[in-house]
Amino acid sequence: MRFETKAIRVGQDPDPASGAVIPPIVQSATFAWESLDNPPKFDYTRVHNPVRDTLEQVVASLEGGSRAVCVSSGMAAISSVLGQLNAGDHLLMANDIYGGTHRLVHKLLPQYGVRCTEFDASDPSDIAQKAESSTRMLIFETPTNPTLRVMDIAAIASECRRLGFTSVIDNTFASPYLQNPLALGCDVVVHSTTKYLGGHSDIIGGAVVTNDDELADRAFEWAKTVGTSPSPFDCWLTLRGVKTLAVRVDRHCHNAQAVAEALERHPRVSRVHYPGLSSHPSHEVAKRQMRGFGGMMSFEVNGTAEEAKRVAESTRLFLLAESLGGVESLIGYPPAMSHAAMTEDQRIASGIPPTLIRLSIGIENVEDLIEDLAQALESTA
Repeated sequence: MRFETKAIRVGQDPDPASGAVIPPIVQSATFAWESLDNPPKFDYTRVHNPVRDTLEQVVASLEGGSRAVCVSSGMAAISSVLGQLNAGDHLLMANDIYGGTHRLVHKLLPQYGVRCTEFDASDPSDIAQKAESSTRMLIFETPTNPTLRVMDIAAIASECRRLGFTSVIDNTFASPYLQNPLALGCDVVVHSTTKYLGGHSDIIGGAVVTNDDELADRAFEWAKTVGTSPSPFDCWLTLRGVKTLAVRVDRHCHNAQAVAEALERHPRVSRVHYPGLSSHPSHEVAKRQMRGFGGMMSFEVNGTAEEAKRVAESTRLFLLAESLGGVESLIGYPPAMSHAAMTEDQRIASGIPPTLIRLSIGIENVEDLIEDLAQALESTA
């Protein structure tokens, strides 16, 4: 089956009890046993639930993995992987990464004796320079949040294999529709299913996908033990969202390309970060490893940080809000929002200037979106 068909049909045969075409929400915390000698397939929803199992089948299929573990948030997904590190282990983390991941790695993992070194993911040769004998894992993302840098997935995965440690990629910005890192050699893919997979800004969830059964088992045990299992209703809403992932992302990509080109021509914009632009430094890499360039972008206001803040506060259709990947367009100011936990020096080191604005392009009429950004830029000049 091809992608669009998998999204609708994998694991989703009509319900045998009722004939329902849509998998039912099994909103039960616990399940009855016939006898002590015959335990049920499902016994407690923190461990398993029918709709969660279905969602895991679909997500694994879309990413080309053999196993998926769905959890209660994107950060729970990352935690269930990084939580497998032990005291004395060393982690390599890309220096351009989501602020929540940065906070977890630098504020929480050291309490458990895990050390981290940041590396430049745009230069795979930097991996060997920063690796140590105790390095067990590497984590990166592409396109990156919020600067939309594009990393060579195959090159990074190959270097990790050569050096003998696990490669982990956050594929949230691209979604499995645009990019399949497992096929390019990565060991583990994580998602915030809150974003494009859910697609409607109404759930919180995450997923870990891999072809490594042992790693998947450990991620599952982490979720079960720590208590980061997702609710049945969130799983059901995500399953509903996944069905339209392909058609939504096609529209996100179409709109984002037009918005990026319009912003690049605007005199109040000094730089646009979008992989679909020929001016993007890794445009050719993006063309090679992605099927489309996605719905996320950022741009730098030609002015001061205060002017950038006013632009972010002056849109009428773009909503000033955290998150991304929904059908509605969002605007954000990373220094005060997604990357607020980082110091200014850390943000600058990660390539996040104080004039940067991030956009999550929705599926509205693209001319309305372009006009809204134009009026925000011009009204604050």
